[in-house]
Amino acid sequence: MSVIQVGLVDKTGKLDPSLVESTAAALNIQVMRDLPQFWDVKATVRHLPNAKKIPAGVWPVFLVAQLPPGEGGVHLDKKNQPYSLVIGTPDSDDWTIDASHETLEMLVDPYGNRLQSSRGIKIAGKGVEDTTAEFEYLVEACDPCEGNQYAYSVQGIAVSDFITPHFYDPVVTAGTRYSFGGNIKKPRQLLPGGYISFIDPQKDEWEQILFLGETPELHTLGSADGQRSLRVFVDGKTREKVRGSRKPNQTLTQSNRQHREILEAGALKRATLY
Repeated sequence: MSVIQVGLVDKTGKLDPSLVESTAAALNIQVMRDLPQFWDVKATVRHLPNAKKIPAGVWPVFLVAQLPPGEGGVHLDKKNQPYSLVIGTPDSDDWTIDASHETLEMLVDPYGNRLQSSRGIKIAGKGVEDTTAEFEYLVEACDPCEGNQYAYSVQGIAVSDFITPHFYDPVVTAGTRYSFGGNIKKPRQLLPGGYISFIDPQKDEWEQILFLGETPELHTLGSADGQRSLRVFVDGKTREKVRGSRKPNQTLTQSNRQHREILEAGALKRATLY
């Protein structure tokens, strides 16, 4: 299997360069250590310091000030190669979670059209439950558990939790992880702050359950136009709603900043030993 190369590059020119570099290093650990435990992916992530110089073969993740209207994060270039756009703002560190989110989803489904058949679901109280239907789910590795409260830390950088392939299992089995962080406890569970997109073959229209408030809500997205990937189609109808509902994870942010300060002090001390 060839190794996919991902490059993190700041196009805003306003983010802390050391934080961008540290984020690339943390994402590299996540995609080399955590992701391959469950998904058949072999990749590396590095920091690209020059937004005007993208090496051949690298799938870039661009940190930008804003997204184009009606678009989500994953795209294809003129050669049909994947790249991602992530909003990065200097007034919050939460963009590192979004960068992790888009990187993981790009690696699990580079072209944004991967479907997985599994039991259907419906809203039940403050969650969802299985039905007797069979849906085709758009495989978005982070969406069901994308709330900032479920992020975890890699070397002082907040990264996104992600589902495992067992998320689509027919039933719960003991000792099985349905998301890497263990936040999802059973197949097809939807956590607060997340969403899940699917199509019922009997309807031929995309639907989505969003869990952005006190209870989940079902939305009909309509038929895909075939001009864009399914992920771009779905995210274009959802991204602003999700972004507007996101709540910062202040506890994790403060803990990570202290962690990075300790790592920085240790690095400075170690350099004196050589």
